[in-house]
Amino acid sequence: MHLLNVGHLYESTARFAHAINGRYPNGADDLRNAYVAAINTLRPEALPAKPEGFAISYEDGGWAAHCRDNGVFANIVGPSTPSAGPTREAWDSSIREAVELIRGIHPDLARLVDLVVTDVVVFNSGVDGGGSANRMPGVVLMSPAANWQVLDYAMCLVHEGLHTALFILDAVNRMFRLPPETLEEEQYRALSAVKIGQKRPLHAAFHAAAAAVPLMFMEYSQGKNDLVLKYTASLRDACEDMQTLREVCTPYSQMLLDEMSAWAKTDPIDLDQVAHALSSSGFAGYRPAAA
Repeated sequence: MHLLNVGHLYESTARFAHAINGRYPNGADDLRNAYVAAINTLRPEALPAKPEGFAISYEDGGWAAHCRDNGVFANIVGPSTPSAGPTREAWDSSIREAVELIRGIHPDLARLVDLVVTDVVVFNSGVDGGGSANRMPGVVLMSPAANWQVLDYAMCLVHEGLHTALFILDAVNRMFRLPPETLEEEQYRALSAVKIGQKRPLHAAFHAAAAAVPLMFMEYSQGKNDLVLKYTASLRDACEDMQTLREVCTPYSQMLLDEMSAWAKTDPIDLDQVAHALSSSGFAGYRPAAA
């Protein structure tokens, strides 16, 4: 699957950076620098990304203030309460352990996070989950539940990191023939793999289906099957429903959807294929259509 492949993400990110900065990265080692330089032109001047790693901040940080001022993720930011030193230390420790867990599950999952995540903003809001937005490239919001384990932190980082990667893929290779506001209309909604039984705008349904794949794989790698049991049928249904809106997709997203649909139909679902998709050179290349 191209949508999970780190080689494809690297190539797409290089094209993304070139489109913004007018230069190609000097090899893979320079890609993060090129990505940071590119997204810093899209972010508030007071909130630049760092060349390496990611910065962790909280409800009193700059990104939290930016979200409040602009009404971004009000469901997470709005109800957040002040966090104290011990709570923050526990969050920081869990996030660091989560990064190491991701690296142990699959090095290319870690490469995805290492490349695209530049900031993690943690809130004590009572909401179990996270968020990311193309208006805030590189930024992951996280609202841990009290019972979160290290795997939950790891899945949140990968989940939101993949959303960010999909924003990049869509910027380089347009995915839909209609603008997001048109895709909100009822006739362009499709079943969600995650919000089971609900229909969402096609672009949101596509993101949800794609993000479910690595989460199922991560749980599987740790000997768990809760999400595999929960999402297998709903992912198949979501893919079938999105296929009915195929004419709204570009040739690029038709390819991504076909690959994901074929995988979802494996019975039992073949999670070992996910590891292959992350690293296989066969999924790395794609020539964008000329403008």
